[in-house]
Amino acid sequence: MNYAVTLAVTWFGQEHRLFGLDWSYLAILGFLGNAIFSTRFLIQWIVSEKAGKSVIPISFWYWSIAGSIIMCAYWIMERSPVGILAYLPNSFIYMRNLHLIRKHTRMAIAPTLTQVPHNEN
Repeated sequence: MNYAVTLAVTWFGQEHRLFGLDWSYLAILGFLGNAIFSTRFLIQWIVSEKAGKSVIPISFWYWSIAGSIIMCAYWIMERSPVGILAYLPNSFIYMRNLHLIRKHTRMAIAPTLTQVPHNEN
């Protein structure tokens, strides 16, 4: 048996039945990743309600990255190509969005930093 598989099986322990369902540390990791990933929508909704319009806060992208990484790790451990391919590219897209936001913010701030006060004599 492959060392990584043996380590994963031992580390994540045995499955236990609770409420008629099979539970393991791997299932808990999957639930955690899903909860973090879903939190981004709750944050977006709260911020939009406060603003009275649809807004995507920067924290939305950070929650997206965290949830995607955890969910991708879960699917890698489950050895599911469908799950892996569903979450693997997401973090790169979310990081790109953060890069574009920072770039736009810097470009908007740059003209105000270079402006010199004009004296009228």
